[in-house]
Amino acid sequence: MRSTTIIPENAPKAAADSRQSAAPFLVPEDNDLIRTAAKVTRDLNTPKPAVYWADFLASVAVGYGALAGAIVIQSTGLAILCGLVAIIALYRAGSFIHELTHVRRNALPGFHFAWNALFGVPMLIPSFMYEGIHSIHHRTKKYGTVEDPEYLPLALMKPWSVPLFVVVAALAPVALLFRYAILSPLSALIPPLRKIVVERYSGLIINPEFRRKPAEGELRRRWLACETGASIWAIALIAMVAIDVIPMRAFLIFLGIMSGSVILNQIRTLVAHLWENDGREMTVTGQYLDSVNVPPPGTLPALWAPVGLRYHALHHLLPGVPYHNLGEAHRRIAAELPKESPFYRADHDSLWTLVTGLMRGSAGRN
Repeated sequence: MRSTTIIPENAPKAAADSRQSAAPFLVPEDNDLIRTAAKVTRDLNTPKPAVYWADFLASVAVGYGALAGAIVIQSTGLAILCGLVAIIALYRAGSFIHELTHVRRNALPGFHFAWNALFGVPMLIPSFMYEGIHSIHHRTKKYGTVEDPEYLPLALMKPWSVPLFVVVAALAPVALLFRYAILSPLSALIPPLRKIVVERYSGLIINPEFRRKPAEGELRRRWLACETGASIWAIALIAMVAIDVIPMRAFLIFLGIMSGSVILNQIRTLVAHLWENDGREMTVTGQYLDSVNVPPPGTLPALWAPVGLRYHALHHLLPGVPYHNLGEAHRRIAAELPKESPFYRADHDSLWTLVTGLMRGSAGRN
C-alpha cells in the first residue's frame, strides 16, 4: 500500500527510501526505538483528572446542546449546522471510551461511571463493549492476528471492502437499538441466545471471526448494570416514539446524529492502521509501523482523530501515556532519535492521503 509519509527535508536518503516498508510481520525489532521512547516519557504516564473532566464534560455539553438545537431550530441551515457540531462534539465525547480501557479507575475517581451515565448508556455504547476487548488488540502476540477483535487486513482485501467498511457504520444506531431493546431482554430469558449475544454482539469489533468470552468478576457486574440501563433506555425511547411523546422528526434527527458520529469514527478507524498484516505475529516495531500518527502541523486531525487518536502509532508503542501527553511524548522522542530511525515512518500527513493510499493499495493487490 502506498501512503504519504512525512519525511523531514534533511532526512538521509535511506530514511526517505524506507517509505516502502517490508511486510509488517517481517519487520525486525528496533530496540533503540523502544528504549528511547520509554526513557524520555517516564514522567508522562500520569493522567490529569482536571483535563479529562473538563474535556469530556465540555464535549457532552456542546454535543447535547447542539443536538437539541438541531431538533428545535426551524431554520434548515442552522439545524444542519447544529447537527454537524453535535456529530463532532459527541464523537469526541465518545472517544473517551478508549481512555477508559487504559486508565486505572483509581486514577480518575468517578470518571468511568460519569462517562457511562452521561454518554455510554444514553448513546447505547456502554463501556463494557470496549473494556476487555481493546486490551486484546494491544497484546503483542494477538495484534493483527485472527484473534485480534480490532483488526482486518483491509489493504489485502477486495477494493470494495474499504467503502463497505464505512457504509455499514451508518446502520449502527438501528443495530444498537435492536440489540438493547430486543436482544437484551430476550437473551435474559433464553440462555442459547444469551451465548450468541455475548459472543457476537457485545463488543465494538471489526473482525467478524472474533468471539467474545463471558466477563467475570467486577467487569461482569459493571456489564450487567450498564446493559440493564441501556436496555431500559432503548425500550423507553422506542415506546415514547410509538406513543408520540417524542416526535418522529426528533427521533430521526437523533438517529442521524448518532449515525454521523459512528461514521466519523469508522473513517478514523479506517486510517488508524495500514492494515497490511496477513495474520502472522509481529514485533512491537512492526505493529508501530503498521499504525498511524498524524502529528502537527495539520490541524484537522484534532477533529477527526480527537482525544490523542492522531498519535495512534505512538499509543501502540506507549499505551500507558494518557492522551493529553502524547503530543509531548512525540516531540521528545523525535528530538532524541536520528532521522533514519523507523520512528518517523509512522508519521503521515492527512486523512485523504491515507484513505486514497489504502484504496490504491487494495486495488493494486486484487
